[in-house]
Amino acid sequence: MELILKKDVQNLGFKDDIVTVKNGYGRNFLIPQGFAHMATPSAKKVLAENLKQKAHKEAKIVDDAKKLAEALKALEIKISAKAGGEKLFGSITNIDIADALEKQGQTIDRKFITSGIVKRTGKYSATVRLHREVIVDLPYEIVAEK
Repeated sequence: MELILKKDVQNLGFKDDIVTVKNGYGRNFLIPQGFAHMATPSAKKVLAENLKQKAHKEAKIVDDAKKLAEALKALEIKISAKAGGEKLFGSITNIDIADALEKQGQTIDRKFITSGIVKRTGKYSATVRLHREVIVDLPYEIVAEK
């Protein structure tokens, strides 16, 4: 079953992508939830025309995302957490990284940050997706509170 995505769907595709999925997934989940609609020949023509019009607007958005990526690479992020030796009491997640970025003046939605769950002090790296074409590796360090 071919569908045109209306929204970004994790592990499937981005908005306006044409994807092939199993019939049940499309008919029972994607279409009723409003994530996609059928990819008929006329819908594909409309999509092609819309993508052509969005192309020049997209270039400006990508440039802005690249500038933000450079600004993020220049930041030095240190997150302090309660720890006993090297082991943390609790864990550090993408929410904590988003809060640390917020304190330094960069607002990034936490759903675009992929870091995993960290339970020890040290240096780590998180992946930040600013745009479908712009993905940044963001180094950060976890230190014990004093």
